[in-house]
Amino acid sequence: MLPEAERTHRVIALVPAFNAAATVGATVTALKAIAKIDDIIVIDDGSNDSTDAEAAKAGARVIRLSQNRGKGEALNAGLEEVLKENAGGGTGTNAIVALVDSDLGSSAVEFEKLIDPVLKNQVDMTIARFPKALRKGGFGLLKRTARNGLKLFTGIEFDSPLSGQRVLNGRAIEAISSFESGWGVEVGMTIDVCRKGLCVREVPVQMKHNETGRDLAGFQHRGQQFMGVIRVFAKRLMTR
Repeated sequence: MLPEAERTHRVIALVPAFNAAATVGATVTALKAIAKIDDIIVIDDGSNDSTDAEAAKAGARVIRLSQNRGKGEALNAGLEEVLKENAGGGTGTNAIVALVDSDLGSSAVEFEKLIDPVLKNQVDMTIARFPKALRKGGFGLLKRTARNGLKLFTGIEFDSPLSGQRVLNGRAIEAISSFESGWGVEVGMTIDVCRKGLCVREVPVQMKHNETGRDLAGFQHRGQQFMGVIRVFAKRLMTR
């Protein structure tokens, strides 16, 4: 960790987690191995397992929500805590925030690759570009829709339009204001940041996370994502 005189931006990891007791501990442990991360906050999104206990045992601060609100609202709860703690004489919106899924496990150590370009002020937001999936999920409709929609809104073709692993600086945080509730968090974030003329970069990583397959649960999950993405695109069309 750099001395305060050399590094003025605190790096804070926000980890939304729902029934993630099996993976959140390893994810937090991997994040703690990154010296540039100053604080790790796990937002337990109304889990009914030991997610909060496993996160705390690994060394994270835990915010526990009384009921499941979804990823966007969990992230909003974490961001509210970050801004409240850093208001007035602190880093404020100059804080750098890493958005980390709870199922990354040991591969979360790859977040250093996302943090560095933002910390060096090369870009405003980085997005993790995952390796090719080990197994086939759906038929590509969701990803194509997200990619084509983002190109329409931003003029940029993103390889990983739905990647939730991101790092944002203060300018990017101000651009999004708050995270979308429900599905569509990622595409909404990308549109809002790009509309402000900020710099976004996809960074290749070797992260691993739970993959959905071509089964009923997988199709239901992607169906919910698809409707969320469409909802966010429609909302952004109204605010062009």
